[in-house]
Amino acid sequence: MIIAITALKGGVGKTTTAVHLAAYLQLSAPTLLIDADKNRSALVWSREDKLPFYVASQAGSPGLIKKFTHIVIDTQARPEAEELEDLAQGSDLVILPTTPNALDIDSTLKAVELLEPLKINYKVLLTRVDARTTNGRDARKVLEEAKLPLFKTEIPLLVAFQRAPSRGVIVKDYPDPRAGIGWSRYRSVGKEIMV
Repeated sequence: MIIAITALKGGVGKTTTAVHLAAYLQLSAPTLLIDADKNRSALVWSREDKLPFYVASQAGSPGLIKKFTHIVIDTQARPEAEELEDLAQGSDLVILPTTPNALDIDSTLKAVELLEPLKINYKVLLTRVDARTTNGRDARKVLEEAKLPLFKTEIPLLVAFQRAPSRGVIVKDYPDPRAGIGWSRYRSVGKEIMV
């Protein structure tokens, strides 16, 4: 399975989603995470060599792809329309992470406008949802009213997600009492994908 994670805006949890879905997929079969983002965030995250899957740059990935059952692509933020089209046509699923922030939702709606004519399989994932507010519920309502395909699972706003990269680990391996909640949510997203 080839899954591309993309967004027209940075800061929506694109790399976090790519890393955690790759970790989930690795549980069932060899998984490669391709870091196609110019910031190289996934490669930086993997420097400690503690991630349970292989991470490669886009340039270094062609010779590796045949060795893996699952490929997760962490794209650059704000891809051009042509890049988005190439990515969409080469993927089994495109995931659009978005926070409940109005600007991020607007960006996601614009991305959907670009994806819709391509007739590809895509789904929106709500990330950084703060349980102390209603903005997650409000954002879900907006996305549902727009009739977008949406994951049932939401990713919570947790400090562990911000700190896990500095230790080179996925959230479940970060020493925080709430980190397990974050991992269980990404496991649920993975199960939704593999159904």
